Amino acid sequence: MNAHDVLDTAAVLGVFLLMALPSLIGHAHDRRIDRQLRDAERGSPGPQNSSSKETEPSTATWYADGRRSKKLVSSCTP
Repeated sequence: MNAHDVLDTAAVLGVFLLMALPSLIGHAHDRRIDRQLRDAERGSPGPQNSSSKETEPSTATWYADGRRSKKLVSSCTP
């Protein structure tokens, strides 16, 4: 087997993987959705998001709330 045969084989395998990759990704996505539906039917809780925890508001949130609560003053006078 010479180097040309190895390159040809690698090219064929590369094209095959390129063609099969979207199908494999879709299959994995379908399996994940099926697992989530099965868990939902059983009533078992899924993974919780970090946003569901009670936390202190950040400085940016505190500042934005303070700015919203102030009366808007128009720069145009009638």
